[in-house]
Amino acid sequence: MIALSGLKIRYIAGTLGQGGAERQLFYSVQALKRSGANVRILSLTRGEFWEDRILALGVPVTWVGESSSKGQRLCRIISELRSERPDFVQSQHFYTNLYAMSAARFIGSREIGAIRMDLTREVKMNGPFFGPLSLGLPRVLAANSSAAIRNAVQTGIPKDRLRLLPNVVDTEKFKPGYSPASDRIRILAVGRLAEEKNYKRFLAVISKLRHLEGKSIAAAIVGGGPLKASLLEYARNLSLYPGVVEFRDPLSEMHPVYHDADIMVSTSDHEGTPNVIMEAMASGLPVVATRVGGIPDLVVHDETGFVCETDTDCLVESILKLIRNPELRSRFGVQARRRMEKFHSTERMPCFLQELYESVA
Repeated sequence: MIALSGLKIRYIAGTLGQGGAERQLFYSVQALKRSGANVRILSLTRGEFWEDRILALGVPVTWVGESSSKGQRLCRIISELRSERPDFVQSQHFYTNLYAMSAARFIGSREIGAIRMDLTREVKMNGPFFGPLSLGLPRVLAANSSAAIRNAVQTGIPKDRLRLLPNVVDTEKFKPGYSPASDRIRILAVGRLAEEKNYKRFLAVISKLRHLEGKSIAAAIVGGGPLKASLLEYARNLSLYPGVVEFRDPLSEMHPVYHDADIMVSTSDHEGTPNVIMEAMASGLPVVATRVGGIPDLVVHDETGFVCETDTDCLVESILKLIRNPELRSRFGVQARRRMEKFHSTERMPCFLQELYESVA
């Protein structure tokens, strides 16, 4: 059996910005550091949200993105790693898989690639050349959802090259808290304001709920991104903004946001295993979400919330059930919290990582 203590792990990260994959990287290196592993991160960016937090753990972060040339970046990565000869070179993002794979093979280490979303979108986003190579070349790929693994198998990737590395959530930080009394049901959406999140669907849902339930509905969208201006305009056209829907910028500490909500809603067209849904569930919120990516693995239909096809009417009906039944809303929230504690707490990360490295070794 492999012990994490003494293992030498080197991560290749595309960014350390305020995203879900980067939060999971923080949880991973935190678990490895506490377990006595020798861990270091090589990042293509510098000075971003998670860098100082990772450095505070005692984990070195080295910037290897000085050049825009992929070849020069790879040479820099190899130069940093060749004298260390780590046990594993692990990619944290799909688009850094080729860096991790190439460097690991050059220095004689084992590589682990990453699948962070539902795969189809990741391959497409990386182009017709690098997308398929990033999927096909790494000898081992760690995915954060069973849906991504199924999609990979359907594309022809042998199942024995695929590993499940579940996302986790800090259940000590994200937990039920005091929620100020309100005469309105507060519906929350959290995430980057980008096309795949389909916030126009969310706004259409809120508009229908507003017509059905009147002034008892309020909503908040928390996130930044390229579509903010168009979403504000769409909300105005639906007579939702200002007054019904609030647009908020993301915070460095998000747990108060969940305490100020009654129901979490996700209307995405594409997802991996969303951190925001896990945080909401750990905070005791029921969730209504579209059946995409790893969401059905998190949200147990009719137990911790409701899972719908990408259908506005189903989302509206499901939210109405929770609005009109406070006892159901409370029960789902309690069960959501228990599920995160049992299956996705950060306390489980060392076990998940140990299983991953044992299977690769």
